[in-house]
Amino acid sequence: MTDTPDTLEPQSALSTEMLEELDAMLEAMRERAEEIPQWEFCDGFLAAIVCTRREIPATEWLPMLLGDGEALSVAEGQPLPKLEAFLDAAQQARFLELAALRMAELRTQLDTEIKSLQDEAAFQPEVMDTRGAVLMLPEAERAELADEEIPSFAQVWALGFMFVVENWAEEWAAPRDKEAAQMLDAAMEFVVDLTEDDDGEPALNLYAEEGPASTSQERLDAFGEAIWAVYDLRQLWRSIGPRVEAVVKGDQPGRNDACSCGSGKKFKKCCGA
Repeated sequence: MTDTPDTLEPQSALSTEMLEELDAMLEAMRERAEEIPQWEFCDGFLAAIVCTRREIPATEWLPMLLGDGEALSVAEGQPLPKLEAFLDAAQQARFLELAALRMAELRTQLDTEIKSLQDEAAFQPEVMDTRGAVLMLPEAERAELADEEIPSFAQVWALGFMFVVENWAEEWAAPRDKEAAQMLDAAMEFVVDLTEDDDGEPALNLYAEEGPASTSQERLDAFGEAIWAVYDLRQLWRSIGPRVEAVVKGDQPGRNDACSCGSGKKFKKCCGA
């Protein structure tokens, strides 16, 4: 359970050029709207969308990720209305195209049976060792970031995942089955752990073996546990299926009240039997 990937380089449907394109796109969008998240947050968000009990359409998740949170209204066969964050409709369409590629990759990874996270087919989140990268900067550049809050390894990814859980809480509510509910709680705990700071003793730099230590071994182990937890979450909701809306009937008499059909019998002995 503490197995972890060899490298941060993902075996992804998105090429290096595509990932760089996404980073540049989000950076340009942040010039117009500061709240636009980093790609690491977006990847955690998309992973959770893939794992959510109900299939969440882009009309819901796109404005939650990059807009005001209000679901988009669109006629069948028509493109989505452009969000303010995007420069134009073409940029929005390209983002959706790349996001769809990533979500398809996530589904494939999470639905493929593996025995080890070393497997090339294993799920590999797009995570960063930001502290490690900062420690490798020249001293003058590090000084400029002295007052900045630097996230721990995989912390931003986990925050993106939990953003979905919080905003679609009804789809992540514990199932009635006790064993399934326990499985959900256990898996979610591993993801939530990554949203916390890494307070362990730095032992590794995930970008350079000889680089200054930035991440604890405990954090790396927790990351491995969280990856397995996402597998569990995907399989849990797939096995249970979408929620079934309860059919709400009109007021009914109590079990010991006279039956409303007029038979003169108690409800429990008549229509309520």
